[in-house]
Amino acid sequence: MTELIVATTNPGKLREIRELLQDFDIKVTSLADYPDAPKVEEDGKNFAQNALKKAATIAFYTKKLTLGEDSGLEVKALRNKPGIYSARFAGNGATDKKNNAKLLRELRGVPSKKRRARYRCFAALVDGQRVIDVVSGSCAGVIALKGKGKNGFGYDPLFFIPRYNKTFGELDPAVKAKISHRAKAFAKVKKILRKHAG
Repeated sequence: MTELIVATTNPGKLREIRELLQDFDIKVTSLADYPDAPKVEEDGKNFAQNALKKAATIAFYTKKLTLGEDSGLEVKALRNKPGIYSARFAGNGATDKKNNAKLLRELRGVPSKKRRARYRCFAALVDGQRVIDVVSGSCAGVIALKGKGKNGFGYDPLFFIPRYNKTFGELDPAVKAKISHRAKAFAKVKKILRKHAG
């Protein structure tokens, strides 16, 4: 069975990726399975650079098929912040709760129609020494005035989808798995994996 290492230590992200790839005969592992792997500093200027750096660093170390993924939230009223700093918006080691609280503070007084945002996801696949591809997906929404729902992780309780009248935190995970930024990027990842396996 082919092994795919997901270069992450984020359990929420790993869980979502495993679910998106569950119809594949593939063993999905993560950095938790490689405690001695080098630590990757996310110092890229954009999501694509960070995803590629994660994938390449771990692939070169393990000589195995590796997926690096970087994703985050861009809020138009905040000039696309938090962007690549989404996970550490409220400082290094910030919790989802602190990041969400900071986002709401920064948007205080901004009306709903000006709270447009999008989640973006970039995924890079590297096999040993070779970059296979870098793909992306995005999902548009609005930042809610307060958090709702317990599903998902990150900014999901604040990311409101008008079409469903729910936040990602309230949305059924099966629906999110079809419409999210990560779902769209991983639809492309699946095509690459099929070609690569073939």
